[in-house]
Amino acid sequence: MESAIAANAAIVALAALAALVLSGCAPASRVVDTPDRSTARVEVAGAQRRCEGLASLAAPGAVVVQLGWVPAGRLRLPQHDSAEPVEVDLPDHCLLRLQADHRRAVDGEPRHIGVEVRLPAHWTRQLMFQGSQGLGGRLPTAIGRNTGARGWLQPGLARGLAVVATDGGHQVPHVRAGLDPQTRTDLAWRSAQRALELAGLVVQRFYGQPPARRYFVGCGEGGRQAMMFTQRMAQAFDGVVAVSPSMRAAEGAAVAAAWSVQQLLRVAPAGDDGRPVLPRALSDAQLARVAAEVLDRCDAADGLVDGLVSDTALCRLDPRRLACPTAGESCLQPAQAQALRELMAGPRSPSGARLYFHWPWDPGLAAPGWRAWMLGSAADADSGARHRLDTGAAIGFLYATPPDPTLDAQGFDFERDPQRLRQAQRESGTAADSRLQGFVDRGGRLLLFHGMADPVNSAFETVDYQERLHASHGAAAASRFSRSFLVPGMNHCAGGPATDDFDGLGAIIDWVESGRAPERIEARGSQALPGLARPLCHYPKVARYIGGESRLSSSFDCR
Repeated sequence: MESAIAANAAIVALAALAALVLSGCAPASRVVDTPDRSTARVEVAGAQRRCEGLASLAAPGAVVVQLGWVPAGRLRLPQHDSAEPVEVDLPDHCLLRLQADHRRAVDGEPRHIGVEVRLPAHWTRQLMFQGSQGLGGRLPTAIGRNTGARGWLQPGLARGLAVVATDGGHQVPHVRAGLDPQTRTDLAWRSAQRALELAGLVVQRFYGQPPARRYFVGCGEGGRQAMMFTQRMAQAFDGVVAVSPSMRAAEGAAVAAAWSVQQLLRVAPAGDDGRPVLPRALSDAQLARVAAEVLDRCDAADGLVDGLVSDTALCRLDPRRLACPTAGESCLQPAQAQALRELMAGPRSPSGARLYFHWPWDPGLAAPGWRAWMLGSAADADSGARHRLDTGAAIGFLYATPPDPTLDAQGFDFERDPQRLRQAQRESGTAADSRLQGFVDRGGRLLLFHGMADPVNSAFETVDYQERLHASHGAAAASRFSRSFLVPGMNHCAGGPATDDFDGLGAIIDWVESGRAPERIEARGSQALPGLARPLCHYPKVARYIGGESRLSSSFDCR
C-alpha cells in the first residue's frame, strides 16, 4: 500500500494560531505523578514552549489550522446516546489540528483529511488512536475515548497518553459524501493511515522521541478501523480494542438494516398521509413484554434471577407465543409477532440464501438504544429509525458501486442488490482475514467487545470471528493474542440494561505491557443498572453465580 506521505512531497509553510483556552475551567488533579510541585511547573512550562514551537512543524502536504496550549481543567462533552453532557478532567496539554491533502471532490467541493492531536505535558510514552464514530464528516475531540459507558470518563489523555483522531477525510456529515470515490477510500483506510503518520511526526517533534507503545480503541466504524489496522497495517499498533466492529458494514449490517426496516414497515400503522409510521410498528409496552419473556425463559440459566441474561447466546424465543387474539397495550398482534421473528432471524434472499447473522434474544431490545436504531421515536413517517435515515441511506450513497442515491433500505432488493455492495465490502471490510498473521508475528494483542443487544452489528458476528480465529490457530494459541468479551444487555457501544461501564483501554495496556491476558474484566452498570457489578468473561465462558451478595462481581465466576 503506498505511503500516504509519499503521495504528496510538497512542504507547506505552517502558521500558528492564538492559544486555545478552556473557558471556566477548574483545576484538575495530575494523572502522572511528579516529584514535587516546582518540578511539575517546570515540566509544564517546557511543554508549553514546545507546543508553541510546533508552529514551525513541516509535514508533507499538511497545514496547521489550530495550535494552542490547554491548561488543566474540565471539558464538557456529550455522552453516548444521552442529552446530558459529561464533564471530563483533563491535564495540561497541547492541542494541534491539521488539514492534509487538500483536494476537490467530484462535486467540486473542497475536501481534506482533518487530524487532531493532543499531547499531554506529562507523557507516558504511549500513543492512542481514537477510532471514528459514525461515518466521519466531523473532527472528533481527541482525548482518547474509552470503552462502553466509561467513554469520556477515563480517557487516554487523562492517563498521560498522546491521542490522535481523524474526521475520515471529508467534511460532509451525511452519507452523500460517498458519491466521491476518493472519499470512500479515505473512509476505508487512507485517512486513518495518514492521521497515524502525521501523529508520529508530531509526537517525535514535541517529545523528541517516538512512542514506546501504540494503542487503538474504537467502536462501530471505529471498531472496523481497529480491525483494519490488525490486517492491512499490522505493524502499526501493539494493542487494539474493537467494540462492536462493523466488519461487514456494506454486505452485512447495511443489508440487515434494510431487512429490519422492511419487516417493521409491513406492520406499521398508517399516518394521516397514508404512509406507514415506522416508530409505531412496535410500542414500548410490546417490547417490554418481549423482554420480560426473554427474562422469564433465560434469566435463571446463570444461577441467579437478576435481570441479566448472561448466557444470551443460548436463549431461544418465538415471539409468536406472545401473540394475543385480542388487542391490548402489550399484546403483539400475529403480524407483529411474525415481523419480529423475521427481523431477529436476520436477512435472507428470496431464494433462501442467508445474508447476515441472526440477532440474540436479549432483554436489551426494550432499551432506548435498540429502539433508536430499529424503530425511532418520532411520530411521523419521515423521521425515526437510524437504520432508515442513516444506515439505509448509506446503501445507495456509500456502499453501492456505482453510487445510486435512489437505493435505500425501503427499496432494497435482497436477491439483486447485495452484489452491488461487494466492491465497497472488498475495500472497507475486515471480516475475511481470520488469521491476522502479520499482527500475530509482531506480537500484537486484540480485545473484542460486543453488546448482546446491539441493534447495529449482531454480536454473533464477533462470536463467529473469534471462532474462526480459534479454528485458524487453535483456541489456546488464539487466546494468546485475541480475546472476546460479550456484554449482556448492552446496546450499540454502550447503554441498555447492562454492566456497560468497563475499562477496555486499561485492559489492553495491562495485557501488552504487563503480560496479563484478561480472563475477566470488571464491569459496572451505568444508567440502567447503577451500582451493579459483574465480570465480563473471556469467550466462550460466561458469568455464573457462585453465592454471596448478588450485586458484587466477586459473587460470580467465569465458567
